[in-house]
Order: sequence, then C-alpha cells, then structure tokens
Amino acid sequence: MSSRIRHAPLAESDLAGSLAATLAHWDRREPLWVFAYASLIWHPELRFDRRVAARVHGYHRRLCLWSVEYRGTLARPGLVAGLDRGGSCNGILYRVPATDVPKEFGVLWRREMSLGQYTPRWLACRRIGTSRVVRALAFVIRHDASNYCERISEAELIDVLLQARGARGSNLEYLEHTVAALHAEGIGDPHLERLAAHARAARAARGETASARRSPRRLPP
Repeated sequence: MSSRIRHAPLAESDLAGSLAATLAHWDRREPLWVFAYASLIWHPELRFDRRVAARVHGYHRRLCLWSVEYRGTLARPGLVAGLDRGGSCNGILYRVPATDVPKEFGVLWRREMSLGQYTPRWLACRRIGTSRVVRALAFVIRHDASNYCERISEAELIDVLLQARGARGSNLEYLEHTVAALHAEGIGDPHLERLAAHARAARAARGETASARRSPRRLPP
C-alpha cells in the first residue's frame, strides 16, 4: 500500500493555477468562507474575522487519507480525515475578509493542496440553528489520489491508529484532538467518538499506555 502513495509535492505553478481557477469568479470585494471539518477546526492557521458552526449535505467526514508525514510514515502510514461522498458533515465555517484572501488562501493551498489529494469545491453550508445557507470552500477527497484509503475494517483502522506516528504526533492523538474540538463546538461526531473509545480500549487491553509510548522503559546496564 505505502509503495503507491505519492509524497512528492506539486509544483508551485500547479498550486497557483489551481488556486486561480478556484477564485476565478470571486469579485475581490466579498469575504470568502472556508468549511473546516477536522484539523482546520483545532489548528486553522488561517486569519478570519468570524467562525460559526455549519453542516454540509452530500459529504461525510471519514478517516480516508493516508498520512506519511504528519501522522505517519511511509513505512507505517497513519489515517487522517477527508470529506468523502455521501451523507452529511458538521463543522466550522471561517469567514476570511476580502483583503486577506490572496495571502490566506495561498497559505491554505500550500497546506491542503500540496499533494493534490483534494478537489476544492464550493459547497452550500447551512448554519446550524438557522436556515441561512453560506457558500463556502471545502476540500473534498479525490478517489483517484494515491493516498486515498478505501474502506477497511474497524480492527484494521484501530491498528493504524495505535501504531502510526509522524512529525506532529501519533495518529490516535490526531483523532482525539478532532473529537475534542467537535465536542467543544457542540457538534460531536458519534462515529469518531466511538472509534476513539474503541482505540483507547484496545490500547489498554494491549497494555500500551500513553506514558509508556512516550517514555520507553530503559534496560538495566
């Protein structure tokens, strides 16, 4: 599986072309909205002037993107969330002022689009608790991406969560951050909450505590 994962970043010219095409119909006067559904909620790296909870229909959040840098390695990839087809997904909308769009979207593109695993789409997002619909940019997973993960069993998924670790920490920490951020916003994800609970239970059953993973036991001299 890891042998087919593409890890070479796209050229800057390709990123710039993708961003220009996505913003082709923007009038440069109106603010733009971005829909966040996972790490963008708890680590946005985005200048914004407003954030609200919202839901999109036609897509759902799923751990479907192999990570070989931040939450895993090529030898032991982790899995992070993508927006996949079907169902619905709640998340957070960020409003980016028009004057900040060129700079902030450039940063966002290098973060989210560098490997070409997403298709940027403008989606109708309904603000939670209201009838208002906002048109927002979302990053939808490409099924033809080399790091797209087809459906795997929960047992396989838990093995990945417990074993994968990358430059920004363990795969399970990523999941727990996402679950905690959604819960804090009052828009929990029952599926991810159950998965995190099952992963913690499996870790306990295997005798793998968080402290043991971070501080390996030293052998006697």
